[in-house]
Amino acid sequence: SANHVRHNFIPLSGRSKVSHFIFYQNPTVISFPSGPELIPPGACKSLNSSAIYANNEVNLAEVDIYGFDYDYTLALYSNTLNKMIFDKAKTFLIEHFKYPEGIAKYDYIPNFAVRGLHYDIQKGLLMKVDAFHYIQPGTVYRGLSPVPDEEVLELHGGTYHIPLTEDSGFYGKGPKVKQFMDIFSIPEMTLLAVANDFFITNDIEYDPVHLFKDISEAIGMVHLKGFMYKWVMQDLDKLIQRGEETDAVLHRLVSNGKKLFLITNSPFSFVDKGMKHMVGKNWREFFDVVIVQADKPHFFTDCIKPFRRLDDNGDLRWEKIKSLDKGQIYKQGNLFDFLRLTGWRGSKVLYFGDHLYSDLADLMLRHGWRTAAIVPELEQETKVVSTYRYALSLTWLQALTGLMEQLQIHRDQESKEVFREWQEEREELRAMIKNFFNPQFGSIFRTCHNPTYFSRRLSRFSDIYMASLSCLLNYDPTYNFFPRRTPLQHEAPLWMDQLCTGCVKTSYMEEMSHIR
Repeated sequence: SANHVRHNFIPLSGRSKVSHFIFYQNPTVISFPSGPELIPPGACKSLNSSAIYANNEVNLAEVDIYGFDYDYTLALYSNTLNKMIFDKAKTFLIEHFKYPEGIAKYDYIPNFAVRGLHYDIQKGLLMKVDAFHYIQPGTVYRGLSPVPDEEVLELHGGTYHIPLTEDSGFYGKGPKVKQFMDIFSIPEMTLLAVANDFFITNDIEYDPVHLFKDISEAIGMVHLKGFMYKWVMQDLDKLIQRGEETDAVLHRLVSNGKKLFLITNSPFSFVDKGMKHMVGKNWREFFDVVIVQADKPHFFTDCIKPFRRLDDNGDLRWEKIKSLDKGQIYKQGNLFDFLRLTGWRGSKVLYFGDHLYSDLADLMLRHGWRTAAIVPELEQETKVVSTYRYALSLTWLQALTGLMEQLQIHRDQESKEVFREWQEEREELRAMIKNFFNPQFGSIFRTCHNPTYFSRRLSRFSDIYMASLSCLLNYDPTYNFFPRRTPLQHEAPLWMDQLCTGCVKTSYMEEMSHIR
């Protein structure tokens, strides 16, 4: 029989069901550390949100050409823009699609949704899915209300799994489930939540499929009718953030002899005004090629649409494009003609974008470009990970899981009771850690223990990732990024490069900090 040793552990929450500690191999009483002693001495205590993180080895000395998306890459927007998009789309939903006036009473909820969530179109459920297509319990919402785990299982035939046939499609658009991958999708998710909530709370029968399609179209109208462009151009100081950092990055790259290009879906008048605000009236001198209204991701796969040149008034010219010249503005086109006319191929090209599918996936998988993902959420998430309460909670969760793994082989009644108590505490810890990031959905990078679906795509489609373009200022132009050799499940962490990337100091970290 097991040797049970009572041990009074000071819990994280001020109370604990765990009063047992088991040691099986030898009948020896051992103590478990609490407080600061619980955290391993080598653990990271302060991540730098301005660090660049590597999924794959990238040597900047080998990169000659830098390419950029515009929205949320060169230009970062204030969260105020999300509220403006939400409000205008809500108005379209009521006035154009004739939805009930009662939806108008809902205000934008800034911290409700996070990027990377999945939406079940037929069931009207917003949820977080992990890298193995499993729904994370406790992260399923119908409207603004959480759906009990038991109901989630019942709705999905007794499993949390989302079949590949429902969540297929290279760009995250399955026949029944859609993944929201870009930052512009946050107002759309919030509007879906409040509209569903209105019908549910007022006991009004409706079709979730119609609602999804109408809201998608209402959000699209905000962009297609030019409202978002107009708002930004009218209030550049309020809605565009950290433009001086973009200016510094472009100056640094050009001064080091790098070629630059821009491929964006936004119209020229919008890009021109924003770039003049951030960089100055001569911003086009930084770029060897500028392409607007590119229609990504089709730009990367369609070999039919030709390039057209815009004149200084923004009007389309009719001449056949035989070269892509510096100082000119081009519209539409396709990547195959771009490669033919520039000769820019392979790993000497590094392209930056915020949308993993529309910006990065095709370039990495089909064309061998280096890719860099802009993930603004990193700034807040690294702050959370650096807190003492997070480190303590996660360390105890890992320790508790290890104890449960060893205890489960014992079948006597007392061991089973201890296991059950530990299991309850483990679930409480998981919920606590989730709430550190977002009360509804937690971190965009992790479910309980697995990477999220978003996180797996991030590691698949980006060589490096960072919170903003300005993170480049922290590194020498010849810097070599090495991914951490994190242990596989069957490996032991015996090597010495486990120091996390965010703790590594570079020569430019302090030198460039004045830009902020």
